[in-house]
Amino acid sequence: MSDPVAHARVTHARVLRIALPIVASNATIPLLGAVDTAVVGQIGLAAPIGAVGLGAVILASLYWIFGFLRMGTTGLAAQARGAGDGAEAAAILLRALMIAGAAGLVLIVGQWALVRAAFALAPASAEVEGLAQAYLSIRIWGAPATIALYAVTGWLIAVERTRAVLVLQLWMNGLNAGLDLWFVLGLGWGVPGVAASTLIAEWSGLALGLWLCRAGLRQVVTRAQLLARAPLARMLAVNRDIMIRSVLLQGAFTTFTFIGAGRGDVVLAANQVLLLFLEITAYALDGFAFAAEAMVGAGVGAASRPTVRRAGIVASQWGAGGALLLAAAFWLGGPWLIDLIATAPDVRAAARDYLPWVALAPVIGIAGWMLDGIFIGATWTRAMRQAMLLSVGIYLVALAFLLPAFGNHGLWAALMVLLVARAVTLGLRYPALERSVGT
Repeated sequence: MSDPVAHARVTHARVLRIALPIVASNATIPLLGAVDTAVVGQIGLAAPIGAVGLGAVILASLYWIFGFLRMGTTGLAAQARGAGDGAEAAAILLRALMIAGAAGLVLIVGQWALVRAAFALAPASAEVEGLAQAYLSIRIWGAPATIALYAVTGWLIAVERTRAVLVLQLWMNGLNAGLDLWFVLGLGWGVPGVAASTLIAEWSGLALGLWLCRAGLRQVVTRAQLLARAPLARMLAVNRDIMIRSVLLQGAFTTFTFIGAGRGDVVLAANQVLLLFLEITAYALDGFAFAAEAMVGAGVGAASRPTVRRAGIVASQWGAGGALLLAAAFWLGGPWLIDLIATAPDVRAAARDYLPWVALAPVIGIAGWMLDGIFIGATWTRAMRQAMLLSVGIYLVALAFLLPAFGNHGLWAALMVLLVARAVTLGLRYPALERSVGT
């Protein structure tokens, strides 16, 4: 089955159709945790707030490991779509759902050991741990659904149905908020009520997501095609490389946090406030990187080198524009945002001191973020893994030189070095990627 949209001309309008719903969808993500915290906060006790926060962080850390399913599914499915192979695009979704189901079952079976290990790393009071245990024992049953939603989201991005991703996110967040109010404030279920509302939202979200993917799931996929050795091996290799790359990147940011913590509470707090600005940057610019993933993947599948080149250029133009707007917003509105987030005068002063680094970050980092999208769409994940390994090594060397000389400014400068290294290491491989695509 040939998809005419996959072979459509790469235009600015097409980029925006893909990107803007993702930007809107990402804007709703922080609201979910805020609603959970606000509702449980109405109980009037500290322990339930701490328990929900701790439990949510534990699960988010576990689920984050499987984020590779979103990226891997997007690249592979976009290529199958570009090649006009609807059955293979459907098979890719089904294989990803199989992986998600197996991973979710492993987490359910191993929940006791995982929770014990988490509490050992982040101990809390007996009351908080007890409530967190109750929260986790309910929410863990949503693991297969939550991980499967990575695959569903990746597939919808691949077929350029990002409005469906927005609908899915709005449905889950809206349902979760409504059930929170009913279960916690109406029925008085407390922490278990927060967990139950999220569990229902997760499974209903998966049901809606599968319905949104119904066009692909209607494709006839034989058992032999679904379990074909070569495509399965390729999917596993792509996902492995993305997971290693993501672990390396997360390790770099964790190192940044730990080093900041060693420089005192004020510096730690200021850095955490400013890292929220980087989180906003990632959410805002993801849509343009996702557009590159979908269109580059379709170009690779169609063996069209001009499509790959134009997709990367047009999506990157919008990404660069967004980065400049964010940089200006942080430079001009950063002090106000800092005051909104932090109330301590010393933290506010320190955050203002380091604010210029965060204002520079979108401009410095946009090339690396867009190249990530291009390489994911082309499934050049081994190159991504190697580039990230080299980039993190450069970052560690920069830390060794800059931190002793410039303190926390040196820490932020080293993070900028990491952003530049990501762009340079991927950029050097881009010509080979383009040459590998047809004519």
